[in-house]
Amino acid sequence: MSFSSRIPNFYNLTIEERRNTIAKLLELTEEEITILEGKAISDEALSFMIENVVGRLSLPLGIATNFIVNSKEYLVPMAIEETSVVAAASHAAKIARKTGGFKAEYSGSFVAGQIQVLSVQNFELAEKNIQSNISNLLEIANSTNKILTNLGGGAKDIEIRRIKGQLESYLVLHLIVDVKDAMGANAVNTMLEALRPEIEKLTGGTVLLRIISNLADKRYVKVEAVFDKKELGGENIVDKILLAYDLADHDPYRCATHNKGIMNGIIAVLIATGNDTRAVEAGAHVYATKDGGYKSLTKFKKNEDGDLIGYLEIPLSIGILGGAINMNQSYKAALKILGVSNVDEFACIVAAVGLAQNVAALRALVSEGIQKGHMTLHARNIAINVGAKGDKIEEIAQQMIEEEKISFDRAKEILDNLNT
Repeated sequence: MSFSSRIPNFYNLTIEERRNTIAKLLELTEEEITILEGKAISDEALSFMIENVVGRLSLPLGIATNFIVNSKEYLVPMAIEETSVVAAASHAAKIARKTGGFKAEYSGSFVAGQIQVLSVQNFELAEKNIQSNISNLLEIANSTNKILTNLGGGAKDIEIRRIKGQLESYLVLHLIVDVKDAMGANAVNTMLEALRPEIEKLTGGTVLLRIISNLADKRYVKVEAVFDKKELGGENIVDKILLAYDLADHDPYRCATHNKGIMNGIIAVLIATGNDTRAVEAGAHVYATKDGGYKSLTKFKKNEDGDLIGYLEIPLSIGILGGAINMNQSYKAALKILGVSNVDEFACIVAAVGLAQNVAALRALVSEGIQKGHMTLHARNIAINVGAKGDKIEEIAQQMIEEEKISFDRAKEILDNLNT
């Protein structure tokens, strides 16, 4: 299927018109269109997902346009409650289109499952026993998931670490598993459980924790793009972005917000596609400390033409099948919109959105300020909250923006005047 993710005036369409545009471009079925309307999952299915279900919570599902990643066009579904995020990502992607879009590479789907061993009396002997039995241990692990191993995945190696804690010293084993297109937690945790008896026999210790690690430092994406200086607002804006980045890379107070901006884009895509956002967020922030201190996940520099070059390296433990994705048809519809065939492709897109979001936020911060875009949408939200409908929403919002008085009380006053 060939299409362009550049859809002029997409923002100005009604929700139904946008849905129909996407449906036509991507050849969505009537059932998939119904899913996008929010009729995707039954109460019965919800009750199997979590405990004590009483209902469902809706989030807006938007589409980020203009993305080209590794020379392929994408429309990216994003679910988020924060204003400006979808628009900002789309705008940064539009700027990157001028120089060919985003170029990304994926390290592979390798994750680590941890086994904590207590009360080891002889670490040297325990390590030697593990090393000499790795083949057998991998065989035991892989016996729990023949489907994964038949696909070329499965347990591939075991790493041995010693961790000196306050209470005692631990032998910690990392089972390295290629989980392919799944996030992999269930598969890895099952393998770890199967290894417990043999690990205790080989080490003479007692196994306590058996759990996947969310620091997926063997499962990361590198993405880069060139952002045209004119489209950003001039070389002066590029220089200011570099100064803002420099502060983030040296000050954890600023860096926390800077990296949060990256995650705004990434988490929105992961929510839309049914992925574990907490796992990715935790891993990303720990990864930001890998060079000492808490650093920016993005890097920026200026090329000879004065354009901005952006880089992002981030661990992404994500999947396109299994878990909640199988339970909720809305996730499958989002993945169909995205049009990915494997997790490698998916991860590259997710990282590209993170880089785009960061560039857009930095550009806004160093130029008109972050509040301008936020407050425009905020004004519309306030107008709706005071009871405005139809054309009155935009009329009230625009008047508040022009007056620079965006508040609930002012919106109510304007609405009352319009109704008299």
